[in-house]
Amino acid sequence: MITFQEISETNKMFAESHLDVRTITLGVSLLDCADENIERFNQKIYEKITKSAENLVKTGNEIAMQYGVPIVNKRISVTPIAIAAAGCRARRYLSVAKTLDRAAQAVGVNFIGGFSALLQKGSTESDKALVRSIPEALSNTERVCSCLNLASTRDGINMNAVAKSGRIIKEMAELSKDKGCIACAKFVVFCNAVEDNPFMAGAFHGVTERENVINVGVSGPGVVKRALEEVRGADFETLCETIKRTAFKITRVGQLVALEASKRMGIPFGSLDLSLAPTPEMNDSVAEILQEMGLEQPGAPGSTAAIAILNDNVKKGGVMASSYVGGLSGAFIPVSEDHGMIEAVKSGALSLEKLEAMTCVCSVGIDMAAIPGDTSPETISGVIADEMAIGMINGKTTAVRIIPAIGKNVGDTLEFGGLLGSAPVMPVSGVSCADFIKRGGRIPAPIHSFRN
Repeated sequence: MITFQEISETNKMFAESHLDVRTITLGVSLLDCADENIERFNQKIYEKITKSAENLVKTGNEIAMQYGVPIVNKRISVTPIAIAAAGCRARRYLSVAKTLDRAAQAVGVNFIGGFSALLQKGSTESDKALVRSIPEALSNTERVCSCLNLASTRDGINMNAVAKSGRIIKEMAELSKDKGCIACAKFVVFCNAVEDNPFMAGAFHGVTERENVINVGVSGPGVVKRALEEVRGADFETLCETIKRTAFKITRVGQLVALEASKRMGIPFGSLDLSLAPTPEMNDSVAEILQEMGLEQPGAPGSTAAIAILNDNVKKGGVMASSYVGGLSGAFIPVSEDHGMIEAVKSGALSLEKLEAMTCVCSVGIDMAAIPGDTSPETISGVIADEMAIGMINGKTTAVRIIPAIGKNVGDTLEFGGLLGSAPVMPVSGVSCADFIKRGGRIPAPIHSFRN
C-alpha cells in the first residue's frame, strides 16, 4: 500500500530536485483494425485511438493536480504499423502516419509511437512498405515517432536493415534540414527492443500486450544527485546504497501515479519504467551525477564504471519498490538533452567512441548525438552495427538515435528546443567501413543465445 507519508517525503524532490513523472503512455492495440483497404484502415485506427485516449490528458492533469506530482508528457503507443497494416494493399504507409498524427493532435498528446517494424530476422512486404515510408512520414508529421528493431540476441543482426537504416537517417536529415533535422530525433533503431517502453522515440505496443495498457515513465536524475551530495566522499558501498534507496522512493511515486491512472481510466497497469532521463535544465542531469561520484566530466577514465554503478543500483531500487518494473529502467545518456553531456562534448572530454563504451552498461545507447552533415550513410550504418553488436552479445537493449546535422560541421550546434535541447556536432571517424556494410545478409546470433 502506498501511503501519503511516502508522497510527503518526496515533496522536496519535486520542489528542489526536478523529480517528475516524465510520461504516462497509453498502449493501444490496432490488431482489430486490419483491413485490405488503407482508407478504411485509417478510419478504424483514428476512431480506435481517439476513443481509447479521449480521457488520457484529462486524467494525467487531474492526478498531477491532486497529488502535486508533475506529469510532463502524455503519450500513446500503438501496435507496430508494419504488423497492424499488413493486410492493406499499399506500397507506402504515409497516409497512416498522417492519420496517427491527426489522432494524436485530436486527443492532445505530444507524441505517438509505433510507426515501426520488427526486422531482426528479415522483412515482410508490409515491413518494406513501412521502411519506405519513414523519411517522408517523419518529415511531414509533428507527433509521429518511429523505431526499427534490427537485431536481437536470439536472432542476430539484420545487416540489410542496418544498411538501409543509415540511408533512411541521411534522407530524413536532408528532408527536415530546415527544421533542425528534427525527423531524425523521432527515429531510433534497436537491438532487443522491449514491448512496454513508455519513452519516445522507441515506444510501441507489443503484440503480447493487452488491448489497452498504461505504462508510466518516471525520471529523477536531480534527486539522485542531491542524495549523493549528502554522502560526498563516502565509499562505494555507501554510494550504491544511497542510489538504491533513492530509486526506491522515486519508483513508489511512479507506482502511485500508474495505479491512479489505471483506476480512473479503467485500463490495466502494465509497467513502470524508472529511467533517469535528463533534461537540458541545470540539476536535472545524469552527467552531474557522474561528476558527483568523482569524475571531472563524463568521458574521463572511470566513466563506464560510474554509469554501470548508477544503472545497476537504479534497477535494484526500482524492483524493490514495484513488482511491475519494466521498459528500460536505468540511466539514459542522451547528448542533446543533458547540459553536462553537452559541456563534456564541447570540452573534448566525451567522444563518440567513449559514449559507445558507456552504452555497454547503461540503459539504451548512442542517443541524440549530432554528427557532421556530410557523414556518409555507410558510416552511420557502421555506428549502428557496433551498437547492435553490443546489445546482441550482452543480451541487453541498445539503440541509436543519431542526427546528421546538414550544413554543419564539428563544433557547430544543432538546436531543437524544449526537452530535446541542443546538440554539439561530434566528430566521427573518417576511416571507411563501406565494404563491410555492403556485404549484407544477417550476422548469426551468438552461441550463448541457445539456452532452451
